[in-house]
Amino acid sequence: MGRVFIVDLEGEVYSCIHCKTHLTKDQDIMSKSFKSRGGQAYLFSAVVNVSTGNKEDRMMITGLHTVTDIFCVGCGLNVGWKYVTAHDVSQKYKEGKSVLELYKIVGPHDSNDLVCQQVSQLIIQ
Repeated sequence: MGRVFIVDLEGEVYSCIHCKTHLTKDQDIMSKSFKSRGGQAYLFSAVVNVSTGNKEDRMMITGLHTVTDIFCVGCGLNVGWKYVTAHDVSQKYKEGKSVLELYKIVGPHDSNDLVCQQVSQLIIQ
């Protein structure tokens, strides 16, 4: 395994809650209406500084998807998942996109999102 190079982003960024490694930018948000087991999540068009796990099929609210978990390269925290394949034609727009769980990231959330993130953290702890 080689050396890990960290990409530093500029502007309004979302970072890993543990090590503050940059993960994505505010302008890359595609949707704020996603849910995870831990609470609210955002769909992003692009993320950086993540590694991927094994592909697996998961039944989600919107149907069957092939996904891979994504991990912060700075500390190894599972920060969300990436859609590899959507098995329903109406969900194809998700392919190649990533979902980050709000309770695992810090960034320029609006006030409603911060409340959701804090509640999620309390529930998980």
